[in-house]
Amino acid sequence: MKNYFLPFAAASFFLVAGCQSKSQNVIADANAATVSTLNDTTSAEKAAPVDVKDIKVADAKTILARKQVPVLCYHQIRDWKATDSKSSKDYIIPIGTFKEHMKMLADSGYHTILPDEYYAYLNKGTTLPSKPIMITFDDTEHNQHAIAAPELKKYGFKGVFFIMTVSIGRPNYMTKAQIKELADDGHVIGSHTWDHHNVKKYQGKDWEVQIDKPTKTLEEITGQKITDFAYPFGLWNPEAIPELKNRGMKSAYILATKRDENDPLFTIRRIISSGYWSAKTLSNSINNSF
Repeated sequence: MKNYFLPFAAASFFLVAGCQSKSQNVIADANAATVSTLNDTTSAEKAAPVDVKDIKVADAKTILARKQVPVLCYHQIRDWKATDSKSSKDYIIPIGTFKEHMKMLADSGYHTILPDEYYAYLNKGTTLPSKPIMITFDDTEHNQHAIAAPELKKYGFKGVFFIMTVSIGRPNYMTKAQIKELADDGHVIGSHTWDHHNVKKYQGKDWEVQIDKPTKTLEEITGQKITDFAYPFGLWNPEAIPELKNRGMKSAYILATKRDENDPLFTIRRIISSGYWSAKTLSNSINNSF
């Protein structure tokens, strides 16, 4: 079996550099997407918790015909440093900017939903709250717990935290206790592989190392089933989908590229909330991307 463990400094560079190489195309694709209205209700209340165990998966045509819910993707939430490159700032949201984003969402009447609610809507057409939106976070950054979670709580929002398990407990990353706290507070914990290895390159034991073991680790930490997955870099291939299904995943999230016509539940679109975006720019991007 391959030697997967990287020295942590090198792994951190890989994560940022790899994501950065996709940033401009991702944001451009997001802004070019077709405008669509969301499934609203007259109630301002959040939809009740959904039990998805007995939901029958709809055919792809039915799922693709439903209007997409905006899904945001955040990474680091911290103020920029002099050493940050221009491209890295797409992935680093200054604290004040992040707070402005959340206030804009609340002031605009958005209500956060979680993966089970989206899953039920896509498969059954289950009613969603007015102006639904999903807020997701990748890569286990400690500032997601320290800064993002309290800001979400201020507005009654819930988020989805996709965890890369190699970094748990390391400097500047979340601990097991912090991940457990997020889960206990009603946020959803999802898988983001062991060490951010590109899913398109998996073969043999890679599936065990990158999916099975992280899933077990996160289930032991949270005491909850892990059924949602985010592809590193947003990269995927059709061969990955049956592997994820066989390993208990019910949905998987890409970035702003096109959904798969056969398995849209495993290519749910997100847009990266760029560090350069004001609250107004984010609002426009949401409206133009979904």
